[in-house]
This record gives sequence, C-alpha cells and structure tokens, in this order.
Amino acid sequence: MDFMSSKSANRIVLGAIVVLAYIFLYVPILHITLASFSRDIVWPYPIRFTWNGYLALMKGSIYHEAFLNSTILGLGTAVISTTLATIAVLSILKYRSRYKPLILFLFLAPLFVADVLLGISTLILNGLFLEIPGNLLSAIFANVVRAFTYAMLIIATQLFRYNWKLDDAAMVFGAGPIRTFFEITLPNIWPALLGAFIVTFILSFNNLDISFYTLGAVPTMPSVAWGSLRFGIKPELYAIAALVNAAVLLCLAVMFVLMRSGTVGFGYKEGRDD
Repeated sequence: MDFMSSKSANRIVLGAIVVLAYIFLYVPILHITLASFSRDIVWPYPIRFTWNGYLALMKGSIYHEAFLNSTILGLGTAVISTTLATIAVLSILKYRSRYKPLILFLFLAPLFVADVLLGISTLILNGLFLEIPGNLLSAIFANVVRAFTYAMLIIATQLFRYNWKLDDAAMVFGAGPIRTFFEITLPNIWPALLGAFIVTFILSFNNLDISFYTLGAVPTMPSVAWGSLRFGIKPELYAIAALVNAAVLLCLAVMFVLMRSGTVGFGYKEGRDD
C-alpha cells in the first residue's frame, strides 16, 4: 500500500514538473502572440484586437531589410557550418590518427569562448590585419566559427551509432567514396544534418554579440530590435516575434506529420532487415 501511494506521489510530482516546464517554455510565446494583436503594448490584457502591429511591420522597410539580411546570414552560416562539420566528423571517426584528441580539442575550443570575445577578435582580425570591411560575408564567417562546434556535436551523435559496414559493403561492390556518401551514408544520417542545419540557422539568425562587431552598418533582426527597444516597445516588435514563432512551429508541425506518416525516417537502425 505504501509502495502504491509512493508511486502515485512520484507520478504527481513528475507530472507537475512537466506542466511547469511547458508553462515556462510556451507561456512567453503565447504572450507575445496575444500582445501582437492588442492595442495596449505595456500590458496587453484584456486583449483589444487590432492589426496595427502587423500593418506597421508591412510599412517599415527597415524590418524587411533586416529580415532579409538575417535570413541570408542564417542560411549562409548553416550551409557552411553543416558542410564543414560533416566533413570533419566523417574524417575524425572514419580514419585513425594519433592526433585525433588534439584535432577534437581544436574543433571544440570555440564553444568555450564568449560570443563577445569572438566578435571583437574577428573585428580586430578583419579590420587591422585583413582590412576587410564589415559586411554580411565577414559576419557569416565569424558565425561559422561559433556554429561549427554545435553542428559537429549534433552530427557526431548520429555517426557514433552509424554502421560503417554499410560503407564498406558499398566499396566492395565498386562504389567510390563520393557515391558511397550520397547513396549510403547521407540517407542514413540526414536527420542529424537537418538538426545541425536548423540549430546553426537559429543561432546565427538570432545572434547579436558576434554580428554586432562584424556587420558594420548592415541591419539585422536582433540589431533592429535592440535599437528599437531603446525608444520603448513597439507593436511591430511583437508582430515580428509572433511571425517568427509561427514559422518555427509550422516547420516543426510539418516535420512531425511527415515522420508520423512514414514519409521520412530517422536513418539507419540496428537490426533493420530492409
């Protein structure tokens, strides 16, 4: 009897923790979404419905330019980081070398450097030594240094469980390294690559510390939002946040539906016969 009551108490505690975690994660998102439709900015409750925030967002050209720049920054960083991380992880795990611990340390070292220091050091390198002006390209390269480590860790978790015998079998039957990667390895590890791409895109899209020192006068979403907050919260800031959250949730919902329907899978699984 005591065991059953203790088990029920544990379930209640765990359930309460889960509920609190969901509240902590999603109540701010819900608040921003509701506030984007309210006339009152400081405290939007009760909701007095209006489209003013979205109309102001459509008219503000600075937000359009900032969104485009942030998207380019995020996509460029994600593509380069995911590609380089894939090559690095494949090389480290597939080939033996006595310098492997040192190589891993050098690859993961930027993870422990503060974003501000990374941004300042990139600014000094570009401005004083390379004489490269602040622009999107220099910001992409600076963000790659930071995002690469995250992409590498995500991809490594998938490749640690990968069955390398699949690649060996393809090689035995005459497939070259490139064909083996695209026809055997990539279909089995694509979830990790997609995860690395999404994470690095979000990190660079939202980054302010690194981009602030490397972009010069190029506006991005974080810099525009930061600059706008100096003059108080504007309705269009709520609208931007609500639209970005909606886009992320939509992508997650599409991925969930595709995985539940079996349209896409999770790659290689041990013991699978097909």
